[in-house]
Amino acid sequence: MLGSLAEGVTEVQGFLEGEDALATLNAFRQMGVRITGPENGKVTIHGVGMHGLKQPDQPLDLGNSGTSMRLLSGFLAGQGLDLTLIGDSSLSSRPMRRVTAPLAEMGAQIESTESGTAPLHLKPVKELRGIDYEMPVASAQVKSSLLLAGLYAEGETCVTEPAPTRDHTERMLQGFGYQVERTGGKICLKGGGKLLACDLDVPADISSAAFFLVAASIAEGSDLTLTHVGINPTRDGVITILRQMGADIEVSNRRDVGGEPVADLRVRSAKLKGIVIPEDQVPLAIDEFPALFIAAACAEGETVLTGAEELRVKESDRIQVMADGLQVLGISAKPTPDGIRIQGGTLQGGRVNSEGDHRIAMSFSMAALCAQATITIDDCANVDTSFPGFVEFARKVGLTISSMEETQ
Repeated sequence: MLGSLAEGVTEVQGFLEGEDALATLNAFRQMGVRITGPENGKVTIHGVGMHGLKQPDQPLDLGNSGTSMRLLSGFLAGQGLDLTLIGDSSLSSRPMRRVTAPLAEMGAQIESTESGTAPLHLKPVKELRGIDYEMPVASAQVKSSLLLAGLYAEGETCVTEPAPTRDHTERMLQGFGYQVERTGGKICLKGGGKLLACDLDVPADISSAAFFLVAASIAEGSDLTLTHVGINPTRDGVITILRQMGADIEVSNRRDVGGEPVADLRVRSAKLKGIVIPEDQVPLAIDEFPALFIAAACAEGETVLTGAEELRVKESDRIQVMADGLQVLGISAKPTPDGIRIQGGTLQGGRVNSEGDHRIAMSFSMAALCAQATITIDDCANVDTSFPGFVEFARKVGLTISSMEETQ
């Protein structure tokens, strides 16, 4: 996104060829940005400058990517273009008012369905105005959307978050030469600046690593090292929570890559115990909870999660869908309005439905490592959304796993 509107050519190494990222690339191609790749993880983006995007001749299809839709709602609101953002059935059911309402305060004109969902129609406006917005709920996507809209707003845009959320956008803006000020939980920037192209080396995603941190913790005799993993302090909640559960995770070779902290993670099997998950860790591990629920199911004692109502409005209702699947496998999992109580035990085999949610499908794959019999997971087509090649990678580190296409 930033490379497309920067001055100059941005080279990206380590690009994840997941469907979400590819949908974003295609959206900018439709708006006239020349992008080559991805090839072996390399993408080259020829920036068109802050006002160089062109009117696309059809809606921008963002597939399953809530991040793309929410961030682009802000990023494109002040471009003076007439745009429609669409997505698949899952994305079209996700709440967008949390973004469109504050954007409207900035002067954006965005039409949605009566229920506040996609498709979103962005109408051209003369200009946006900066606002001082206090987020009612911690959300990196809302924060990022408003800051990106602030690039095109008159005056200063400030966002105050009630709890720390991932700060990749702020770091990336500074990497592209844009000044961002942070005071406590308040982040501010002034509109009217410009972005300067830079080279980026994207670290391995901790959300993807989380499945294997859990896997190696619960599988007896495991010793696995994951290299070049991003350990941004607003994203490392999964490491903190697993360690509190008794996991043996060693962090080594710490370094900075493009403004992001990176390290190698060595994880060995350990006897996990149930805990009360600290609420201050919830925003720092929000995408990793499906995997953490599997750790809880294999742990001794009860794990209690509260303050995580955000999980109910992800690609699925992750609290309910995970609870349903764990119950099928013989685990006591009691959902609550903002969390879940999981009593660790012995997982049985069974057939569970991921409800089309990529993280749930991958999490139940790991559950098989401590189950008494085979686990079959239905509705897994969206795994490629975030982790293309997941089955091959899982097999490479020792899981006995196959996809239905291979068995037919």
